[in-house]
Amino acid sequence: MGSSLRIRLPNDFTVTTGTVTASPQNTVEPNTTLTLTNQDHVDVQYSSQDLTLSLQDYSERILAPMVNNLAGSVAQNVMTGAESICNYVSNTSAGAVVTPTANEWLLAGANLDLNSAPRGGRKAILDPYTQARTVSSLSGLFNPTGTVSRQFTSGEMMGPALGIESWMSDQTVLKHATGAYSTLGTVSGASQTGSAITTSALAGPLKKGDIITFAGVNQLNRVTKTSVGTLRQFVVTADVATSATSIPIYPALIPGASGTVQYATVDVSPASGAAILVVSQASESYRKNFVLRPEAVTLATADLIMPKGVHDAARESYDGVSMRMVSQYNVSTDQFITRLDVLYGWQWVRPEWACIVADKI
Repeated sequence: MGSSLRIRLPNDFTVTTGTVTASPQNTVEPNTTLTLTNQDHVDVQYSSQDLTLSLQDYSERILAPMVNNLAGSVAQNVMTGAESICNYVSNTSAGAVVTPTANEWLLAGANLDLNSAPRGGRKAILDPYTQARTVSSLSGLFNPTGTVSRQFTSGEMMGPALGIESWMSDQTVLKHATGAYSTLGTVSGASQTGSAITTSALAGPLKKGDIITFAGVNQLNRVTKTSVGTLRQFVVTADVATSATSIPIYPALIPGASGTVQYATVDVSPASGAAILVVSQASESYRKNFVLRPEAVTLATADLIMPKGVHDAARESYDGVSMRMVSQYNVSTDQFITRLDVLYGWQWVRPEWACIVADKI
């Protein structure tokens, strides 16, 4: 199929009431493109003497660490996509992010509901420190005895709990540092739409992954197309310098509270002069744990070809991830060289089906 894969995104339709003449809507499905352009590999070498005398446990001592670190590299790259998640909740004290409680995990689920993410199969990805703090903070709550017992024994969150089916811990969870803004600016010009908004010259910088809102611009219920009464959150999709006059955002500004606009995201466009607000403090660092439906992100790998004329070659797939190992012997140095490769690509295709749950650092 080549190195590119087109992925369809969900359709969205509006509802007509009454026995009026039918007005068919467009069904041109939106789509995004995933490209397989990343090839990561781990390379090791050892002598034939090592292989003869010292590497009886080759799989455990050599191959397993190679696989683990290669998988970690892939995970770290995929995790960078958390900077495209536009929903955010946090527990704060004096304005600063502190450890999340049950309330924040429940609010994350509510955010997914309002963005029409299916309820079943939701997963939480936690930094190891956040997991430890969450187990501790929830230990006094009324929970099923078996679940509490397993959490006490393992030191890990167990699901299902708080509307989340699976709880996972990973050391590749991002640590985000917000821009060093003191104040920002205001919207410049009314009736704006799209994936960038024109502003007055900003008084401070923004970082990719910062979450902002616009005064008076509320989120829509994606099904009923009515305002939910809270400000729509937008993620900044690229670094923005001080004095800049435009901010790139996701999701796009598509006003349509009347219920007649497909793919509408907000009730109204921001008014000219509307304040631009940031949901966290300036120069604040926090862990970007998140809750998601698995369809929010897609990872694809390809089966690399099996070369001929080498000492060893093998390829295995597990859970859709394909890795290839190749070994070759260098007679002049009496060394074996082994490399483990994965060819992959990833795309956060529905970032609104995920929600950041911030934790202090």
